[in-house]
Amino acid sequence: MMEIKPTTSLIEPFGVQFDLAAGIMQSPADPIVRRASEMRGYYADAAALERLIADENDPVHYETFESPVPEQYGHIRYGLSKLHPGLVGDECFMTKGHYHSIVETGEVYLCLRGQGLTMMKTAGGECRWEPMTPGRMVYVPPYWAHRSVNTGDEPLISLYVYPADAGHNYGDIKTEGFPKRVFKRNGRIVV
Repeated sequence: MMEIKPTTSLIEPFGVQFDLAAGIMQSPADPIVRRASEMRGYYADAAALERLIADENDPVHYETFESPVPEQYGHIRYGLSKLHPGLVGDECFMTKGHYHSIVETGEVYLCLRGQGLTMMKTAGGECRWEPMTPGRMVYVPPYWAHRSVNTGDEPLISLYVYPADAGHNYGDIKTEGFPKRVFKRNGRIVV
């Protein structure tokens, strides 16, 4: 007989429908819509962000659509990330970025559409990035904070998967930032 850990709920199997081209999950458990005003403190040019908020009616930066899976040991959460194209000054639109609350957990991202980078950093200041192009999967190892950056002209859509109990720590990124930024200057991407 299979033993079930007390911290893991027994749930029914299920399926989820995706619209991969549009970057939408049908009936997500925890959709998130992050607007420009929620990105204060993340961009190098705060005045450019305020102009964007005022001039473009607080545009959506990114959306995530999470699976209806408990945030418990043994389960696997997955979803879609849809990062819109755009610039704050000359800095490319990005997600806030996070460490996992349980830092010993990794995550994978499979790019479905668009162009971008997965930026990663350690608490010790190491910084790496991997290109995101359709069909390319990026592995984010344990202990690495990560964020997506859209370097293209269409939405950057990725499927992501991580241990359900990993949690998210956005606070350290808000205070520490990332050691590298991504800009579009004279039509070229500059890290």
